[in-house]
Amino acid sequence: MPASRFWVSGKVQGVFFRASTRQQALRLGLSGSVRNLADGRVEVIAAGDEESLETLARWLREGPPAATVAGIVREDWEGPLPQGFHIA
Repeated sequence: MPASRFWVSGKVQGVFFRASTRQQALRLGLSGSVRNLADGRVEVIAAGDEESLETLARWLREGPPAATVAGIVREDWEGPLPQGFHIA
């Protein structure tokens, strides 16, 4: 199963980014996690079909209405994945 790790930068903490990302991921049938990083970015790890991962990537470039996304970096992920989609 394909999996990706995303780092999202900008005004992405304190704007319901994690909760909104979880909603999008569950809607798309993805498993994984989302968490805030100490440097102000949000890290998203997601696994599922490639089309759903691409849809999530497009959504992450915009984020929820209160967010201002400055950039997104994506890489393949081969680490462990939880069942469901969790906010860490």
